[in-house]
Amino acid sequence: MIRKIERIFLLSVFLFIGLSVYAQDETYGTYGSYSPYSIFGIGDISKEGTAYNKSMGGVGIATRNRRFINYLNPAAVTARDTLSFMADFGLSQSNKLFAQGDLRSGNNTFNIYNFVMSFPIWKSSAFMVGITPYSDVGYDFSSIETNPEIIGNTGNISYDSYGTGGTYQVFAGAGVTFWKRFSVGAELIYYFGNIDKMTNMIYSDASYRSVNSGSELSIRGVTGKFGLQYEQKIAGNVSMIVGATYKMGTDMKGYSTNFRFAEQSSSLDTLKYSVDTLAKSGIKFGDELGIGISFKGGEQWSAEFNYLRSDWTGSGFDKAPGFSAIGDSRFSSAVSNSFRAGFEIVPNRNDIRYYLKRCAYRAGVYYDQSYFKLDGHSVNSMGITLGVTLPVYKWYNGVSLGVDMGQRASTRNSLIRERYIKFVIGFNIHDIWFQKPRYN
Repeated sequence: MIRKIERIFLLSVFLFIGLSVYAQDETYGTYGSYSPYSIFGIGDISKEGTAYNKSMGGVGIATRNRRFINYLNPAAVTARDTLSFMADFGLSQSNKLFAQGDLRSGNNTFNIYNFVMSFPIWKSSAFMVGITPYSDVGYDFSSIETNPEIIGNTGNISYDSYGTGGTYQVFAGAGVTFWKRFSVGAELIYYFGNIDKMTNMIYSDASYRSVNSGSELSIRGVTGKFGLQYEQKIAGNVSMIVGATYKMGTDMKGYSTNFRFAEQSSSLDTLKYSVDTLAKSGIKFGDELGIGISFKGGEQWSAEFNYLRSDWTGSGFDKAPGFSAIGDSRFSSAVSNSFRAGFEIVPNRNDIRYYLKRCAYRAGVYYDQSYFKLDGHSVNSMGITLGVTLPVYKWYNGVSLGVDMGQRASTRNSLIRERYIKFVIGFNIHDIWFQKPRYN
């Protein structure tokens, strides 16, 4: 059995990393994700969770559901059948439209967003392991010089800036339940990834040398996450759950390669080339505190509210080459606040006549503040989510479908408005692996 688990996990890791670099982007090329705001810091920080969590606004801190893996709180891993093996695998499709002044553009991307599996350890304790994206970088900007004095002296000049890459997190966690009500859990997280950023200045006059500059970032780090949940019966089959999580901030290791080349015909001159460790830059990932409260009526319905606060003011992104902004915008790290709410209902999970009554239906809303500001202005996101889980075969196997419709920023304050619709599909796998055979 252990060898079976190892083979599944290793195969999944290879599939996850391999497919994460694939994306369908008709406008800009190939990216795992695309957003002009991913040029800042470490890119767009991914909203964690399986399709179950994503279709409920991203809640999960106070979720206890034995039919799904909830890795948003390591204490929740104990909410399961004691003889079961569970796994979750998810894919996403994102479609975005951008607007700034009279300019309009759009793109679509495809990516894998998680693979996680869980199994019991002993009685009221359980273990989970998985891999998910942590942040994504994907952008491509083009502009031309408009100053007539410069054009008159040098001819036309074009500027191209693009970036790719991102970071991932591999995690392993365990939880245990005491007195059937109080659960605690802990999780070890390993970050790793690479980010490439490039800016090219190209002269139409071949007598001038084009200049290419950029950075290559290699990032790694380790941190821990802790969680707890307490469940209290209220009346009948209705119960209340309160939960909390805390993820520690961590100093990142790795290196940053910064370069600048001048190119003319076949000649290439190095103007700058330096390799610095991230320890010198003082790069840090912010800590995160989350609290949640939920109410559920057996396995028929649940409602939950989450609040998350993440402090990135000491991240060091503001001054580190390769992390700070490109252009005239003043970039500063900030405190991120998120508010999320979700609801789920299952009409009749045991109905044998009507399949649709056995399905789980979900809805949610969220409001997220970014971990940075531009010229003192917050870059906020808000949206609504919808989803459904379709039961498949036996046990708790199912296919979860979800949609996230929202907007990031607005056209005010010279920001780029980003409207998006994201589709997710998750495969929830459940099987009995730990039942002792009985012989007659």
